Amino acid sequence: MPSFDIVSEVDVVEIKNAVEQCNKEVSNRFDFKGSDARVEQGDKVLTVFADDDFKLEQVIDVLKTKLSKRNVDIRCLDYAKVEKVSGNKVKQAITVKVGVDTELAKKLVRLIKDSKLKVQASIQGDAVRVSGAKRDLLQECIAMVRKEVTDFPLQYNNFRD
Repeated sequence: MPSFDIVSEVDVVEIKNAVEQCNKEVSNRFDFKGSDARVEQGDKVLTVFADDDFKLEQVIDVLKTKLSKRNVDIRCLDYAKVEKVSGNKVKQAITVKVGVDTELAKKLVRLIKDSKLKVQASIQGDAVRVSGAKRDLLQECIAMVRKEVTDFPLQYNNFRD
């Protein structure tokens, strides 16, 4: 019985490289001379530091550009509130969303069941497995999910025939 998985994955190495490129560009730019603007990477969390809100937005813009050039979907970024640090410096935490959370997984299962396609969807941890009798039905399902879910990056892998 053919099946595939709906997942949301991000290449951690590409994010690390984009952060390094962003820090290099920010350190070399004239408008950031003498400022403490940088991006630090933790485990699935990027922290952006800057002197004020305007420079924070500039650093985030550079980061988004570098991530896009490295084919990382920036829809997987979840921005926290801007926090004040010592003096007038600011920081913002950006969480990299990995995996399909249960709320989105339930939405996907409901969407697939309501489509009246002859496929079954089940939640498998942080992925949604879709199986059906024919490959064509699975391809229709992928097309339908791509059309309906546009606010979250999804990949379709582990296609078995």
